[in-house]
Amino acid sequence: MPKMKTKSSVKKRFKITATGKVKAGPGMKRHNLSARSQKAIRSNRRMQVLTDMDARTVKQWAPYGLD
Repeated sequence: MPKMKTKSSVKKRFKITATGKVKAGPGMKRHNLSARSQKAIRSNRRMQVLTDMDARTVKQWAPYGLD
């Protein structure tokens, strides 16, 4: 049986931690930032941990994990 392919977009957008959690960069940070509070802009700087259901979906798209 052939190997399954990893979705290319998942390789670029997500990281899997050593404990198996999935981290992703936040959205809504490209333009129209004047409409957001300073606190919201600051909290968007770092990667965020996905919920369990979203993490399960991402792991299905990356069957052999991510580097």
